[in-house]
Amino acid sequence: MLYYYCNNYGISLITREFLPAFRVWSQALMAEMENVSYVPLKQPIVFTVEGFIITRQQGYPLFVVSLIVYAVMLLGNITVVTVIATDVKLHKPMYMMMCNLAACDLLGGTTVMAQLMSQFLTGNKTIGYVAAIVQVFCVHTYGSAVATILSAMAYDRYIAICQPLHYHTIMTTTRLVLLCFVAWLIPICQVMIVVILTIGTPLCGTLIMHVYCSNHAILRLACVPTTINGIYEFCSVYSIRTGCFLVIAFSYVKILQTCVIKQEKNSRSKATQTCTSHLTIYILFEISLVIISVTYTLQDTSPNTRKFWSIFTFIVPPTVNPIIYGIAMKDIRKKIVNLSKSSVSPN
Repeated sequence: MLYYYCNNYGISLITREFLPAFRVWSQALMAEMENVSYVPLKQPIVFTVEGFIITRQQGYPLFVVSLIVYAVMLLGNITVVTVIATDVKLHKPMYMMMCNLAACDLLGGTTVMAQLMSQFLTGNKTIGYVAAIVQVFCVHTYGSAVATILSAMAYDRYIAICQPLHYHTIMTTTRLVLLCFVAWLIPICQVMIVVILTIGTPLCGTLIMHVYCSNHAILRLACVPTTINGIYEFCSVYSIRTGCFLVIAFSYVKILQTCVIKQEKNSRSKATQTCTSHLTIYILFEISLVIISVTYTLQDTSPNTRKFWSIFTFIVPPTVNPIIYGIAMKDIRKKIVNLSKSSVSPN
């Protein structure tokens, strides 16, 4: 009886108080949209990316610095992939996932660094519509795929340490391929919907107030409100981030419990060797995202400083990750040392 009364009272309260107000608001919004006329841009659309506010003379040394950073990024990730691909002993799930992470790092790093170096060297800040949409796809896919790949790697470590006797039964080749496929499929599908919504949005401007083309930067040029785009992007990104965090947190809690309960030196040593690099990379990636958020909340921060920190996550993790692998992972470190010795040897 009380439940029936509360339900009916709530419905009547919404009907009396909220629906009329919502109806008035929606009618006012529709009237405003009808009265506002706009002329959307027609293809071919060419955007102007504001980039860093610098002089042409400052662009040349910045190009050299960017080229060096990108060369280190490229060399490090390619070396990791080559070492794993050429050594049959490293054809294991954890190392295969490292190759996927290296490919993801190259995707994000190359997309942003290529745009950046071109601006520094030539001063040309224009980009075509199709190229801008491709850049949006690559940038956002990188941001989500890093989290999903790291989640798959955390699951692999959980099975390896918490269920070592069943590891090869659980982590079969089919399971490995499926994990890697899903780790890429989820971000790609999420970003594809974002891109489709963006393509269908009429634009009334061409100046992108950012270093690279992001979905948010393009939607700021829209002629109409883009509430649906914003809600979908927020919900999808939040869902992926939260889900990945829960998977990683669960995996490492279980790993910690296993090491403490067993109290075996070998178990703790194995956990340290195999998990340190993965956890360090995940923490570094999350810190870079926090830095971006904090920087944009500070009102006194200069535009160039904000733009620098906005590309931090596309530069530092992809550059540092291979170095972390080389230091923390014993097998990879040995292989790299052997390759360097053989290349130096006159024979």
